[in-house]
Amino acid sequence: MDTGTHVVMGIAIGGLATLDPAVSGSPTMTQAVMVGAIVGSQAPDLDTVLKIRNNSSYIRHHRGVTHSVPAWFIWPTLITLALAYMTPNVPLINLWLWTFLAVFLHVFVDIFNAYGTKTFAPFKQKWLALGVINIFDPFIFIAHIVAILLWRYGLHAGWTFLGLFVVLIFYYWWRIYEQRQVTKQLRTLHPDATHIFTSPTFRWSQWHVVVRTRKKLYVAQVKSGKVNYFETYPFEPIPDHPVINAARKDKNLSAFLSFSPTYRWEIHREKQGYTVKFVDLRYRTKGYYPFIAIVKMDEDQQILSSYTGWIYNTNTLQRKLEVAT
Repeated sequence: MDTGTHVVMGIAIGGLATLDPAVSGSPTMTQAVMVGAIVGSQAPDLDTVLKIRNNSSYIRHHRGVTHSVPAWFIWPTLITLALAYMTPNVPLINLWLWTFLAVFLHVFVDIFNAYGTKTFAPFKQKWLALGVINIFDPFIFIAHIVAILLWRYGLHAGWTFLGLFVVLIFYYWWRIYEQRQVTKQLRTLHPDATHIFTSPTFRWSQWHVVVRTRKKLYVAQVKSGKVNYFETYPFEPIPDHPVINAARKDKNLSAFLSFSPTYRWEIHREKQGYTVKFVDLRYRTKGYYPFIAIVKMDEDQQILSSYTGWIYNTNTLQRKLEVAT
């Protein structure tokens, strides 16, 4: 989810914690838990600082180690120790448990969007991306804001946020049901499909989809039960080709391939070398595929420059490649 939604989720957990007598019985503990819940709800995304280094590190590692199983326990422990130092004589077990819930909920909700996370690393390195909830879901965010306002104007925090979470559980169940209906419809149209990738949008009735069969890739939109096809590409696994093999040694393309589950690739012969381009098909926007990886090489297949990330026009891409040279 986006940063704003994680913040309001942290506030909601801090409010829910007032149902715990160990929390509600002490103003100091109430404050400590609220801080722990808000910080815990943000902690797994501290790997965003990798953007400062380069896109390849960010793409390869974001939602990786910081969202992994060990991190579920490391983050609340570090936050609890810091809060215990600043606010001594608070029940550490209760503080740790509520902070743990904030961390775990952050990781849990991240698996429901199309970006996903390595939730079960280091035991399983596979990205888990269910494609059920948009990375920013207006209903989830607004529901939290409404609950916070109700609390602000007099309702009991614990019961208010408990009611909020009950509503959200039913909302997630409904979105999962809707996604399964979309998937079921596509499997009827494509009984030979090996993979179906769904990406939710801001509109409940509209989904971006990619259907992969053994021979073709279909990029489409499902809107109110109607399937609209945009493009169809031949499905061609990455070949054992000298130019491709040389390009795959590049860190940017390697990062792209570690993250993207469905893409198309191209090799272009240039005047003085080659260009290899990979395009992720899940994020089609206004007829454009913004998430790409591109590698430029000379005649001897030596890498000259490369880039991976989100690009929305060719001028920006050219500047990125010039900087990388």
